[in-house]
Amino acid sequence: MPSVSAPDCAIAIIGAGVVGCAIAWSLAERGCGPIYVLEAEAGEGRGISSRNSQVVHAGLYYSPGSRKALSCVEGMRALWRWVAERGVAHRRTGKLVVATRSELEGQLEVLADNAGRSGAVVEAISLARARELEPHLPSTITAALWSPWSGIVDAHGLVRSLIVAAEGTGRAELLCSTRVDRVEAVRGGFRLQTSRGPLVAERLINAAGFGAPALARELGIERTLYPARGDYFRLRRHPAWGRLIYPVKEPGSPSLGVHLTLELDGRCRLGPDLEWLDPDAPIDYDPARGEAKAAAFLGAARRLLGPEHVDDDALVYDGCGVRPKLVGPGEPLADFEILESPAGAWHLLGIESPGLTAALALAREVAEATL
Repeated sequence: MPSVSAPDCAIAIIGAGVVGCAIAWSLAERGCGPIYVLEAEAGEGRGISSRNSQVVHAGLYYSPGSRKALSCVEGMRALWRWVAERGVAHRRTGKLVVATRSELEGQLEVLADNAGRSGAVVEAISLARARELEPHLPSTITAALWSPWSGIVDAHGLVRSLIVAAEGTGRAELLCSTRVDRVEAVRGGFRLQTSRGPLVAERLINAAGFGAPALARELGIERTLYPARGDYFRLRRHPAWGRLIYPVKEPGSPSLGVHLTLELDGRCRLGPDLEWLDPDAPIDYDPARGEAKAAAFLGAARRLLGPEHVDDDALVYDGCGVRPKLVGPGEPLADFEILESPAGAWHLLGIESPGLTAALALAREVAEATL
């Protein structure tokens, strides 16, 4: 193994998304440094973190005891504390999960049981109570659950607050427009070839999103990420919806279903759906691909919100995100993966939803493992 002179930093974090920035803060506030956060884009939070629904999840859906379940519940509590203390825009709206037909009511019971075993707070409520919370619910809704800890957050504001806090310790530095092309294990650490030149770190954290498998491969780990596109449509006109509204998940579906999400400025949008993309092709963000789904979204919106609130021209296309999944279509759902290989290098793989919510919990886990 090649040897090197003195390292440039104690830890290099590749990727300045919400998880990478949370890890930087978690390490820095524990006294570790110097830390370099290397970001290929011109600023933090420009990748996967920039294209999510900004929903704070309560942990209802994930397998009890899984990393997703544990980190979502812990991360949600930590996130609400963080945004309140740091002045990041947010709203704890709560969420209604509803059955749009009677044969799905059993799925609500299954979901409530799963949430309880995961440590999430959820309550079966009467339709009368549901309509107190959301007066415009359509008459077609047959049953509902109430998740009081769900809400929305300014995702970019959150990412920004994390990296500002990390840099504020004096032990972390964000290096933007710094693409990492190669990673090599050397005696005493890792040598990175970057667009700014070579850099040597004692330890390495690979939080590069869709770029993480390529870097992991250079250190002997083989993983494939399967891109899952989710499109959104905005409601042009709508009642004053005040809560997140989700349909209960259909049995066997890999998706939560098209749901109503809220914006901090009061606007509303529907999505995301789930469309598998070719893992060997460049990621496709083409708006035309999403605009072609208008009829399908219109039908989903009417089933969820009622046709009286969704007329023929109610929706306008509003962009998409792409989630990095560890398994492809037809396979069982996968957990977040965090692994160390070789010693001193940690890789975060398949950090999709609820990654925004779970970021501070994942950061704590990685920081404790690293130190």
